[in-house]
Amino acid sequence: MRRFRLGKTTAGPLLALSLCIGPVLDARAEGEGDFLAGRSKACPNCSLPNAALKRKDLSGVDLSGANLTGAVLHRARLARANFNDATLTGANLNKTDLKNASLARAKLEGAMLYETDASAADFTGADLTGGKMGRARLVRAILDGAKIGSAVLTGARLDEASLRGADLSATNLIEVSLRRANLEGADLNNSGLIDAVLRDANLKGANLSEADLFGADLSGANLAGADLSESRLTRAILTGANLEGAKLTGALMPDGSVHD
Repeated sequence: MRRFRLGKTTAGPLLALSLCIGPVLDARAEGEGDFLAGRSKACPNCSLPNAALKRKDLSGVDLSGANLTGAVLHRARLARANFNDATLTGANLNKTDLKNASLARAKLEGAMLYETDASAADFTGADLTGGKMGRARLVRAILDGAKIGSAVLTGARLDEASLRGADLSATNLIEVSLRRANLEGADLNNSGLIDAVLRDANLKGANLSEADLFGADLSGANLAGADLSESRLTRAILTGANLEGAKLTGALMPDGSVHD
């Protein structure tokens, strides 16, 4: 029976490849070890799934591109941290300090951010689908183009936040504060905005079809060109709101009437 043997033409490239990959893997493992031991705050592209980082002071850390799937960061200090392009799917970020952190394009599907303070944090293009963000503080946060569909943000504060073109469809936004927030072109189809505060918010061209706005405060809001068809506006406050060009077909109006 013939046995396969590495000839010069085969062994050479394989050996060269192993010599190249080996140091890279060793360096990455060393970097991960230094990070977990607290000797370094820079671990870009590290693989740290299910890492236990509860209550750690990681202010200013660089974890861009890192794999932190299922990581536990409960009550960690993450102010000014760099999580750009990182994977945080299913991670526990409850009650963390994420002020001024950067999470652009980060994957946070199903992540928990309950009572997290992410004021002025950058979530541009991030995927927060199905996230649990009840009572989170996202004042002046940037969420342009973010995917937040089916997430829970009950009681969260997003005053002056930017959510231009964000996907908030089927999202629980009950009692959320969105004062002066920019939601231009955002998708809020079938979202729950019961008792939400959207005073002076920019909802120009937003999709609010089938949204539940029962008791919502939309005073001074810009709803020009917005789609409010089939929405529920019972007891909603629309004082001073701009409804120019808005679609209201089938909407249940504040006075209980159904718009033609």
